[in-house]
Amino acid sequence: MRKLVAAVCLSFVGCPLAAQQPVEAWLQQHGERLEQLYRDLHRHPELSFHEHDTAARMAKELRALGLEVTEHVGGTGVVAVLRRGDGPVALLRADMDALPIAEETGLDYASEVRADSADGRAIGVMHACGHDLHMTCLLGAAGYFAAHEDAFDGTLVFMLQPAEERSGGMKAMLQDGLLTRFPRPDVALALHTAHDLEVGKVGVRSGPAMANVDSCDITVYGKGGHGAAPHLTVDPVVQACRLVLDLQTIVSREVDPVDACVLTVGSIHGGQKHNIIGSSCHLQLTIRSYTEEVRKQMLAAIERKANAQAMSSGSRPPLVEFSESTPALRNDAAVTAAVRRGVGAALGEQRVVEVPPAMVAEDFGRLFGENVPLCMFRLGTIDPARLQRMREAGDVPALHSARYYPDYAPALRVGVRALVAAARAAAADVDGAATGR
Repeated sequence: MRKLVAAVCLSFVGCPLAAQQPVEAWLQQHGERLEQLYRDLHRHPELSFHEHDTAARMAKELRALGLEVTEHVGGTGVVAVLRRGDGPVALLRADMDALPIAEETGLDYASEVRADSADGRAIGVMHACGHDLHMTCLLGAAGYFAAHEDAFDGTLVFMLQPAEERSGGMKAMLQDGLLTRFPRPDVALALHTAHDLEVGKVGVRSGPAMANVDSCDITVYGKGGHGAAPHLTVDPVVQACRLVLDLQTIVSREVDPVDACVLTVGSIHGGQKHNIIGSSCHLQLTIRSYTEEVRKQMLAAIERKANAQAMSSGSRPPLVEFSESTPALRNDAAVTAAVRRGVGAALGEQRVVEVPPAMVAEDFGRLFGENVPLCMFRLGTIDPARLQRMREAGDVPALHSARYYPDYAPALRVGVRALVAAARAAAADVDGAATGR
C-alpha cells in the first residue's frame, strides 16, 4: 500500500508518504491544487440525485490517493476507506449536490450550468450552499491523511453524499449499507459553511444545532367558472389565501412560545387566466421545529386547518401530503467537546466560537438516530473586511442566495486543518474512553 500511494498521490497532492508534517505546511505545498479543484466543482454543479459527474470526480480523486473506493452507494454516493491501524473508526462526510439557482456572483469561475426542472422548465444550477467547499475540504483532509501514515491511528471513512438538499441522500446511503458494508464509525464529523462567520473562525455547538424539517404540499379544490360570475363557482384561490393566513396562527397561537418553530408557505399557484376561476390551487410549505412533540402538533394542525377551509368553502377535502422529512441534528456533547479542543489547539482557542442553533436542516443528523455520535461544525467563509462592508450595507447574502460565495482560498485551508484536527481529537477521545485513560 505504501508504494501505491507514493506512486499515485502525485496526481492530487504531489508528495510521497512522509513523516508527519504540520497540516499548514502541507497546505503550503498543495493548497493551489485544492483551489483548482474547488473552482472546477463550482463551475460544474449538479442537482440532487443527479451528481453523476461529481461523484465520478470524487471517486477518481480518492482512488488516486490509494483509498478503497466504492461508488454508487445509495445511488451516486461514494465511500472511501483508509486503514491506518486498530484504533477507532472516524467517518468524515461531505455533500455533493447543488441548488436550482441561477448564479449572480459575477465570478470568473461562476456556474453557467442549466438543467431541466421537474416540470420541464430550464433552470440555473449553483453551489449556493457551499457543498463544493465541503468536498474540497474533505479531499484535502483525505490527501493529508493518505500522505502521512502516522497522522491517524485507526480507520477513516470518507463519505461523499448525494441529495442533501432533498433530504434523501443520507437515508439512501444508510439503506444501501453505509453502516454495515463499511467499517461502522465510532464517531462522525462534518463541516458546513457559514455565510456570516469570518474566515479563520470555526463555530461549534453542543446539542440541538439544526431543526426537524418537513415539506408539505396542499391542493385545495373548488368549482371552476367565469370570473364574471363568482357566485356560480367555489374559488380555490380565495380558499388558499385564507388558508395561508390561518396557517400562521399555528406558530403564533397554538405552539408554546418557548418552543422554536417556523411555518413558511414558499409557493402558491392557482389559475391560468385573468377571467377564469380555476378548479384547484396548490401550496407548498416548509415546517421546522426542534422536538418531535412540536413537529407532530404542527403537522396535525396543518391538516385540521386545511380541512376546515374546505368545509367553510363548501368544497371537497383538500389533498395534504408530507414529504422530505429530516430529523433534527443533535451534536454529541463529548464529540463536540473533543472537536472544540482539537480545533482550538490547531487554530487557536480564540478562533473557536459558540454559534446559536439554526432552523435550517441537515440530513447528516440521521446518523444520530443510528446511534453514531456526531458533530457538525461551522466553517467561516467570508473575508473579515468584506463581511464588515456587507454588514454596514445591511446586505449579507445568506446560503441559498444567488449572490453568496465564499472566500475559498483561505477558507479551504482552515477547513482542512479543522477537519484533520477534529478527526484526530475525536478519535483520541473515543480511544481514551475505550481504554479507560
